[in-house]
Amino acid sequence: MGFLQNFFWYMILIGVMILIHELGHYVAARIFDVKVETFSFGFGKRLWGFQHGETDFRISLIPFGGYVKMTGEQYSGDVNDPKGTPATVSGETDPRALTSKPRWQRMIIAFAGPGINIVLAIALLAGLFMVRYPKVPNPNSPFVGYLLKDGAAAKAGVRVGDQVVQVDDMVDPTWEQISLHEVTSPNHPMQVWVKRGNERLHLAVTPTLDEKQGLGNSGWQQETDVEVAEVKSGRSGDQAGLQAGDILVSVNGEKLRYTSRLNEIEKETDGAPLALVYSRKGVEGRVTVKPVKSNDNGEAAWLIGLTLSERHEITRLALPQALYQSTRWNLLQSKMILQLLERMVSQKMPAKSLSGPIGMAKMSGEAAREGVISFIGLMAGVSLNLAIFNLLPIPILDGGVMLMLFIEMLMRRDVDLKVKEAVLKVGFVFLMFVLVFALYNDISKSFPAG
Repeated sequence: MGFLQNFFWYMILIGVMILIHELGHYVAARIFDVKVETFSFGFGKRLWGFQHGETDFRISLIPFGGYVKMTGEQYSGDVNDPKGTPATVSGETDPRALTSKPRWQRMIIAFAGPGINIVLAIALLAGLFMVRYPKVPNPNSPFVGYLLKDGAAAKAGVRVGDQVVQVDDMVDPTWEQISLHEVTSPNHPMQVWVKRGNERLHLAVTPTLDEKQGLGNSGWQQETDVEVAEVKSGRSGDQAGLQAGDILVSVNGEKLRYTSRLNEIEKETDGAPLALVYSRKGVEGRVTVKPVKSNDNGEAAWLIGLTLSERHEITRLALPQALYQSTRWNLLQSKMILQLLERMVSQKMPAKSLSGPIGMAKMSGEAAREGVISFIGLMAGVSLNLAIFNLLPIPILDGGVMLMLFIEMLMRRDVDLKVKEAVLKVGFVFLMFVLVFALYNDISKSFPAG
């Protein structure tokens, strides 16, 4: 049942993305009076469709993309018809053929697909921020609140409470910027400056490679207020009078700087009573809570029955602020995606972070079960990824089409048709290779890292 749900929500997600992307091409083509022969969801053999005007709207066999076929276009989206249809009318060039239009118009038509995906990503996220904007404490030069004992940051000499003031060329970075930078830097030393008391120290932190996800991880987290998200009924935390919304200040005299630390203290104290200091609506309280051995996560552990989260304020942004924050987030994500791609191409990191249909289906199902906000957020992220992927200068993709047009503009003549056909075939084979590789990644992530 879980698989079917995941597949259903994946089809909803990818269906909307394909529809919006191809609609961009379709509208731009109609604006410049280019004849659109086919608007297809999927590639390959036609399964079902209908004729509207001069366009065949169809669903095709392979549901991992889509295409708009315009008269005169070399690639039709059908592997059985790679050349498309002749662009002639009574032996003369069809004035409504794509190839009859100026190259600058063809450039706009090619860009319209990924362009509308970028607009959609910004619009969706801005809309979410106007309804629910989680304002997480994220000041410049953030403090380290948690360190994994054997993590890269701890081994480099970083301590809990250190203030991160610079990472490589980023001065006074936010933790968001730090996190995006470290995931693209596995096994690559980051030059980090921290402020510890009155000292400014220079350390080299080398994020380790997460073998399963293919991303860098330094084993550190930003200091944040620790909020009680849920109190399990009947457990010792509930019996002590703790409530959802309480802020845990300290445990056994140790300031609590991050959510994971409480579980570590429960384990270290081996069931001994814990002296908790908490804040409720600005009023400080103190309780003593004795952990009980429970099997909540599949293994026995000392717990007091609390679910913790980073404290954040939920607010709503006005349209200008929402657009600004959405644009800022999309720019940061774009930078991270491009850095990941650059490091994959240069073989500085493996391509395990690529997700295929199985991974996307799993994410779609999880987001849908979390609620509308999570699903729309995922949709915004996928729309941005789709835009960037399609803008890559790879034959058959929009970026490859734009690159070819740019070359022709410089040459002031068309590239030989046989060369174009050969390039398109190479591009198609490359895309199939990427799809197979992404499927392999999805399957390998289902098994424990060895």
